[in-house]
Amino acid sequence: MSYDALPGFVGLTESFGETTVTIDAARIREACAFARDELGFAMLVDLAATDYLGWGAKGVSGYIATASGRDLNFPDTQGLQTLPEVKPKRFSVSYHLLALRQPPLRVRLQIWVDDGDEVPSVVSVWPTADWHERETYDMFGITFDGHPHMRRILMEDDWDGHPLRKDYPIGGEPVRFSDAE
Repeated sequence: MSYDALPGFVGLTESFGETTVTIDAARIREACAFARDELGFAMLVDLAATDYLGWGAKGVSGYIATASGRDLNFPDTQGLQTLPEVKPKRFSVSYHLLALRQPPLRVRLQIWVDDGDEVPSVVSVWPTADWHERETYDMFGITFDGHPHMRRILMEDDWDGHPLRKDYPIGGEPVRFSDAE
């Protein structure tokens, strides 16, 4: 299947039997509607964000390998080191789509955004995106423009920060009790 007709098409990668189509973030709603209406991807299975803060910077060890493979039980760093590929922006947001046919077809539409960028909501394309986008906002702080209920869904409304961001402080969090003395 050819995906280069998707609105906002940037590139395509095939890896480990999976297809990832990179889309311009501003056109993700159009690309999703096209994927649903023209390519038959009737189902949004998942929407997942990833924080790549510091990825590829000094201190990230990368992958150590040798020509014969990698023995995880051997405590050594010899071999050929490959540093992680630098990412275009801090966050990726991946839309995992499914075409319900025989055999089923899956594709991942992926966008890249920086901290503070708004992403067009796809709730108008797939209503199930309501929960997924709210979870992404709650955990990563990525906001979705046009979302009907852009507020926290997992954490309490007065929670400070977004727990799945790499710059979120870990440890030392006070225990919160309700009306207990």
